[in-house]
Parts: sequence; C-alpha cells; structure tokens
Amino acid sequence: MTTLPGLDALLPSLRALYEDLHAHPELSHREVRTAGVVAARLRGQDGWEVTEGVGGTGVVGVLRNGEGPTVLLRADMDGLPVLESTGLPYASVARGTDRDGNDVPVMHACGHDVHITCLLGATALLAAAPDRWRGTVVAVFQPAEETGEGARDMLADGFAERFPTPDVCLGQHVGPFPAGVAVTRPGPVMAASDSYRVRLFGRGGHGSAPESTVDPVVLAAAVVLRLQTVVAREVGASQAAVVTVGSIHAGTKENIIPDEAELQLNIRSVDPVVRDRVLAAVRRIVRAEAVASGAPKEPEFTSLGAFPVTVNDAEATAATIDGLRRALGEEAVLVLPQPINGSEDFGLFGTALGAPSVFWHFGGTDPAAFAGVDRESLAARGLPPEIAVNHSPRYAPRQDPTIEQGVRALLAAAHTWLGDAG
Repeated sequence: MTTLPGLDALLPSLRALYEDLHAHPELSHREVRTAGVVAARLRGQDGWEVTEGVGGTGVVGVLRNGEGPTVLLRADMDGLPVLESTGLPYASVARGTDRDGNDVPVMHACGHDVHITCLLGATALLAAAPDRWRGTVVAVFQPAEETGEGARDMLADGFAERFPTPDVCLGQHVGPFPAGVAVTRPGPVMAASDSYRVRLFGRGGHGSAPESTVDPVVLAAAVVLRLQTVVAREVGASQAAVVTVGSIHAGTKENIIPDEAELQLNIRSVDPVVRDRVLAAVRRIVRAEAVASGAPKEPEFTSLGAFPVTVNDAEATAATIDGLRRALGEEAVLVLPQPINGSEDFGLFGTALGAPSVFWHFGGTDPAAFAGVDRESLAARGLPPEIAVNHSPRYAPRQDPTIEQGVRALLAAAHTWLGDAG
C-alpha cells in the first residue's frame, strides 16, 4: 500500500467534516448549506478556482498544475427522504420539503456525505503536494444525483464551455462491502433506471356499499401483485431486470372508498431490449388491470426520472484497477462478474464531454460483519442479509478506515493519469 504524506494529519478534520455533513443532509437541489461548506473548504486549499451555483447548487473547483492531462473527479451531495435510525450521536434529525410539497425527514442514507468528505480530502492533498503530479484537476460536487437531474443540469449550465475538458472522468460510491475493499468492472457497471408515478382511477363511495363503486385500492393491489410476474415470467433467466413498487397511496378513512390510488414504481435494466420489454409489460399490465376493474378511465403515467446505464471504459478501467491495487492492496480490488442494479448519472459527464469514464464502489461496512464470507464469493453472490444497505434508515458507513480508503482510492485513480503518487 502506497504512503500518502499528510493524510494521517488530515483525517481528524475529515472525520469532523463527515459528522457535520451527516448531521445536516439536504434533499436534491436543496443542497445550499452543503454547497457552502464545500466551497469554503476548497477556497481554504491553495490554488483552487471555485465556481458555485453550477446547475443549481453544484460546485466546481479547478486546480491547474502545469502541462498534463485533465482529470475530472466527482462527488454527489444530496440526501434522501428517510428517517434515520442508526442511533449515532451525529444522526440526522433534519427535515425538508420534497418535490410534492410534503414535509419529510432527511438522511444521508446513500453515503453522499462520505463521497464529499473523500473528495475534499483528495483535493486538499493534491493542493498540498504540487510537486507530485502534473496536469489539471476538475473537482465536481454534484447536486441531485438521487433524482437523476444533477449531472444533466450541470452540463446544461454550460459545463463544457466553462471548465477544462477532461481526459478521463472518475467517480466512486461507498457501499455495503467490507471497508478496505473496492469493486468495479469494465463495460456496464450500474443499471439503467426508469421511475414513474401511476394514477389509478376508480369511483368512490361508502365502504359499506362497494358494489356501487370502482375500488382503486383493490385495483392498486392487483397491479402490485401482477407486476411481480414481469421479471419472473417475461425476463429470461440469463437476463437482468428489477421492478419495484416503492410507494402506494390511496384514501383518507377506513370506511370511504376513494376515487384514486397512486403508485410510484422503479424499473432497473442493463440491456436496452430487456428495458423496452419490461416497460411495455408494465404499461400493459397496469392498463389491463384497470380494464378488468371497470375503471372509468385509463391510468396516467408520469415519468419521475431516468438514469442511463453506467458504462466503464475498458482501457481506462484496467488502468484504474492497477492504480487501486497499488493503493489498497492487490487482494482488496475485486472485478464484479455482473453490473450492480443500482443506478447513477455520473456517466453523463463522460458521454457529454467525450471522455472515458470509470466508476467504482468501495466498502464502508465493518469487515467483521463478513466473517466466513470470502471475497470472491462476495463479488459473485451478494451480501449477507443482515448488512444494512444504501437507502436503508440503518445505513451509515463506518468512518474508519472508510474515509481514509476513499481518499486513497480517489488519489490513486487520479494519479494514474496525473503522474507518480509517490
């Protein structure tokens, strides 16, 4: 494992930063305080040109250090509408207003606080050691990853014209793997995602007289159950897809049959042909169940956002894996046999800017929780069921050695293009 001068002295400050960010999460495109903390930190590091308000609340730092490649490093900043139940002394009690105007709890349930902390650690060490590398670093602190809007909004805000064009785009995500482990793969590394709100229409009335109504609650229940057959019966065993109904709302009282029910659902896929098949099946089933229930009108579908497949450039990924292995250890970097079903908008930067991109995951869970699970099985077969995963109210990455390893990984990947890391 390579040494990083200055990292040990920096870690106490990074731990304090992480706890502060974790305690003060903000929803997508509401990351005002977070962006202010990021901008202040960058301005406190020598040499960074800092631009705020990119694509809404995004922050971009540029550090120029002579002739050489340009490397884009990205971290996302938004939290989720989740009520935290970690019991940590710095657990979030924050609340926010979601896109529908609802008051909701807010939590960094996906580790974006770790991403910010690690990137600010990497930017500090790059600024402090200009003799160890050559080129330009573009540090991107992105809003609204969770809604799939942030990267698009930053690019639409003139990103390509306002900032140096990268030779490579690099990003990472903490996950429920053992701390000290990193995983990635060439080609597709994360799935596409399509989210919809579906309004189902009935005819309301008294709960004692259902025969005079069209009950949208029963319709919604039938839709939810029938959608489970899409993957089970319409997707091949060698293919991959996920259909999840994550939200269902209807009615206000137990003895009133409402006029409407609303579902929010999410579809994950890697193959475009499978994606088209699944989307068509979902629409067909929803409409057919509405007809079967005697609904007075067709369901309404509203898109809530979409993410493309995240694709790692093969050559750049091979170089990045070599750098990660030098930094973390040969056995600590695993090649995934198949893509992760989570989704990301990170790949939009590389696509729009014409640069290869590489995305990897690194562990944030106590390795003791994986006792008896060898690392190759972990990469091939998934996680022990008791491990809290991203988006869980119990998810909070272990600070040590997660933060240190995240900084090491970012710098190792960056130095693959910028020059010797020492």
